[in-house]
Amino acid sequence: MSWLALASAILVEVAASLSMRMLATGRRIWLLPVVIGYSASFVLLSLTLRWGLTIGVAYGVWAAVGVCLTAVATRVLFKEPLTWLMGAGIALIAGGVLLLELGATAH
Repeated sequence: MSWLALASAILVEVAASLSMRMLATGRRIWLLPVVIGYSASFVLLSLTLRWGLTIGVAYGVWAAVGVCLTAVATRVLFKEPLTWLMGAGIALIAGGVLLLELGATAH
């Protein structure tokens, strides 16, 4: 259940970040999804912790996967750059998350 809550927290956070990008264009209607999305994401993240994931793993995965998904989504939706160097950064982030998870289960 904790991983489902974490996945939901990530998706809601990415949606809020994409809404913030729309808010930056001057359309104030996007403020509501930003506020609701970030609030819901933090609630879901706290449920993740309550249901057993450690803060190091949960927050690490939440932040890293959120960054990666947001970078890819802004490329697709807004035609923002996604260079090979940025792709290498995404790969490094994914590797870091993997090491966090492996380290948490190795104790």
